[in-house]
Amino acid sequence: MSQEADDKGLAAVVLERLENERLPRALELKEKVDAGARLDDMDIAFLERVFADTEDLKPLVARHPEYHQLAARLIGLYEDITSKALENEKAG
Repeated sequence: MSQEADDKGLAAVVLERLENERLPRALELKEKVDAGARLDDMDIAFLERVFADTEDLKPLVARHPEYHQLAARLIGLYEDITSKALENEKAG
């Protein structure tokens, strides 16, 4: 299989997981921290998995500029979540 075919297959799986699992969960976490709540162990484990997967996907995103904007927006979302969660920890 070629690199391009591998990338298309991987991108399809990642985008499906993003749409059905990761993005809904991230938006829930954003709502949670925006309301002043603290992250629990399951929330932190989820974020750790996301960050580990992100590291693994860097080469794919680097090869495909069409994913750069999406990746940047997701990174911004996770940055917002973690920054607000840290504020909530300090406050509570």
